[in-house]
Amino acid sequence: MSFKKTHRDPKCPATLAELKRGEQGILERIDLPADVAQRLMELGFLPGVPVTRAHSAPGGDPRVFRVDGSEIALRRETAARLFLRLNAPASPASLS
Repeated sequence: MSFKKTHRDPKCPATLAELKRGEQGILERIDLPADVAQRLMELGFLPGVPVTRAHSAPGGDPRVFRVDGSEIALRRETAARLFLRLNAPASPASLS
């Protein structure tokens, strides 16, 4: 068992589950069954759209993400299947 902290390779796309509060990325792809992916796209999770990690429940799951002017809570296992490229951190004003 290893407790080494792994560092994200900037060439590899991150997932929504890896975002820290205030971090933002541009959605690249959704790796989920078609019906779930379709529902997420209806909610605004579209390729090319910026997504910002907001807050989370006290236990850390689900987590809230800001996309297309809405706040949407996703379970960690769902967020881990949405891949993105990282962007600059969101301004503190956008988190309030």
